[in-house]
Amino acid sequence: MSSGTGVVRHDLYKQHLADFPHVESPQRLQAIYDMLDRGDMAGKFVTISPRPATRDELAWVHSRSHIKRVADTDGKVHVALDSDTQTTPLSYEAAKLAAGGLFSLVDKIFDGTLKNGFALVRPPGHHAERDRAMGFCLFNNVALAARYAMNTYGVKKILIVDWDLHHGNATQHTFDTDPAVLYFSTHQYPYYPGSGGLREVGHGDGMGFTVNVPLWPGHGDAAFFQIFKRILCPIASAFQPEFILVSAGFDTYAGDPLGGMEVTPQGYAALTRLIMDLAREHASERLAMTLEGGYHLRGLSESVMAVLKELVGDSILTASNIQALEKGATPPIVEEVIQVQRPYWPSL
Repeated sequence: MSSGTGVVRHDLYKQHLADFPHVESPQRLQAIYDMLDRGDMAGKFVTISPRPATRDELAWVHSRSHIKRVADTDGKVHVALDSDTQTTPLSYEAAKLAAGGLFSLVDKIFDGTLKNGFALVRPPGHHAERDRAMGFCLFNNVALAARYAMNTYGVKKILIVDWDLHHGNATQHTFDTDPAVLYFSTHQYPYYPGSGGLREVGHGDGMGFTVNVPLWPGHGDAAFFQIFKRILCPIASAFQPEFILVSAGFDTYAGDPLGGMEVTPQGYAALTRLIMDLAREHASERLAMTLEGGYHLRGLSESVMAVLKELVGDSILTASNIQALEKGATPPIVEEVIQVQRPYWPSL
């Protein structure tokens, strides 16, 4: 019997930057795939075979010149697209398969095979702009998945939640003027890439459909839980999404080499539960997550496991975990965000 939760995985994802020294390494996925094949995780999930995104599909978000620039790296030993963002011979193929892997997951959710799932892909995507690769990202997987759901399944309203340590500059820019997509981001600020200020709320018809929660280092499980509960939940409930996408970065993990946050696997499970509640209430449970950052290999593996267990209904959380999070102090940023967003979301 289907568990109702899918995972996208493929060995080609591990060929991007293979044998090249980079923090966004194939070992990240290897740690996750090893965890999936161990003990009580084995056989729990429906494995989804990805297919590559086409150039026409990539052009929903990216310029033809950008697609060609990445395609031209195909087969080349090493190309630096910027100081952070490199390719190796199979990177273009892996990047097409990362975006297409998310499309394959969306298909399974909308044909009723699955209620939710996690695309365990790389390269990540949320920094890849219309005309530029950056921040380890070649194509914007989550933005492409939103367009795919709209163009293929006629979805009218999509919520994108981005809990990566770094602000998803390109996802925000893609939907800056689009009231059909609500983009919500928590991120360390000021920090790479420098965007995601409190007053960045969208433009034109998209005013109020961008919600940024910029954070100093040092926030942990209770702070993130309160932020999601006090800001995301009421705004999302007013928006009423038909589908939810999550840019799931795990570089907010306590001990991540690139970050200064203090989130634990229990924290990620609790955030997943809040998002699942929104999906149940508004989106017929339709929820797709995609891997972004996370560079502490053990922390990444344990945190992804906590999220997957939550998705499949085998939570690591206890009643006392939730009680502690509910009683946690609300960080001051919550009131600041509410003041900025209340003109657009009076229910706050």
